[in-house]
Amino acid sequence: MSRKIAALAAAAALAASGAALAQQKLKFAHVYETSEPYHTAAVWAAGEIAKRTSNRYTMEVFPASSLGNETQINQALTLATVDIIYTGQLFAGRAHGPISIGGAPFMFRDFDHWKKFTESPLFGELAAGYQKGSGGNSVVAITYYGNRQTTSNKPLAKPEDMKGLKIRVPDAPLYTLFPRAVGANPTPIAFAEVYLALQNKTVDAQENPLPTIDAKKFYEVQTHINITAHITDALLTIVGAPLWAKLSDADKKAFTGVFREAAVKATGEIIEIEKRLMTDFTKRGKTVLQVDRKPFMAAVQKFYADGKLPDGGPLPWPKDVYDRLQAIK
Repeated sequence: MSRKIAALAAAAALAASGAALAQQKLKFAHVYETSEPYHTAAVWAAGEIAKRTSNRYTMEVFPASSLGNETQINQALTLATVDIIYTGQLFAGRAHGPISIGGAPFMFRDFDHWKKFTESPLFGELAAGYQKGSGGNSVVAITYYGNRQTTSNKPLAKPEDMKGLKIRVPDAPLYTLFPRAVGANPTPIAFAEVYLALQNKTVDAQENPLPTIDAKKFYEVQTHINITAHITDALLTIVGAPLWAKLSDADKKAFTGVFREAAVKATGEIIEIEKRLMTDFTKRGKTVLQVDRKPFMAAVQKFYADGKLPDGGPLPWPKDVYDRLQAIK
C-alpha cells in the first residue's frame, strides 16, 4: 500500500511540476507609454507567445518605467528579475561597445540605409558580440524608434544656436556626442522625469522622435520642434540569458519569429505617425523648424574621422565596423 501511495505522490509531484512549467510567467519591461506602438506590439507579442507555445509561456508587459528606468531594466535582465526588455543600442553598448554604432548621431544616410543595416551580416555580428559580452542575453529583434528631433523654446537653425544649451539626453555616453559637438551642455535625466525637468526649466531642451514627443507631451512645455534628425534610432528586443538558455530550439524559433513580427508592426506604425505629426504639431501652434542638417552633421562627423569622442576617449567601435556600415548600399 505504501508503494502505491509513494507512486501516487510521485505522479502528483510530476504533474505539479508540469503544471508549473505550463504556466511559466515572463516579465517584459520597458520605459514607454501604453499608447505607443512599442507597447501595443509587445502586448500583441504576449498573446502570440502564449498561442505558439501552447500556453507553456505567458508574458506580462510592464510599461512606462514601472519596473525601473532603462539602466535599471538592463541590470534586471542580467539579474533575471525581468525576462525580456526593449532597450536602446547605446545602453546595449555598455556590454559590447560596437553595437552602439547603430544609435550614434548622423550614422545613417536615410531610413533605407538603416533598414539594410538591420538586415545585414554586420548587424548579426554585432548582436552576436553583444550576446557574448552580456553573458548570453540575446537580441531577437530590432524596431525603428524614429528620427530623434530636438525640442526647445527657441529656434535651433544652426549649430551656434545650441551653444550653452542645457539639453536632456538619455544616460548613455554616445547620446552626448551630438550636443557636445555643437557646444551644448548634455544633461542625463531619467526618461520618466523629463517632462518635469522641462517644465521646471532644469533643462532647456530635449531630443526624441516625434511619436515620443507626442506620447510624453513634451510639446506642452516646449515651443519649437527642430527637425535635426540627428539619430535614426531603434529599440532592441532582448531576451535575458537565463530564459534564452532554457528555451528549446523550437521555442527559440517561436520567440524570435513573434518578436520580429511585432517589430515590423511597430516600425510601420511609427513611420506613419512621424508623417502625421509633422503637420499635427504645426496645427497645435508649435513651430516646426526644418533645419539645414549639413553643418550639424559636419560638427559630429569630424569626431568619426578622428576616431575620438569629444572628451578625447576612443569611439566604442573599430574603424572597420564604421567603414562596413557606411559601405552598405
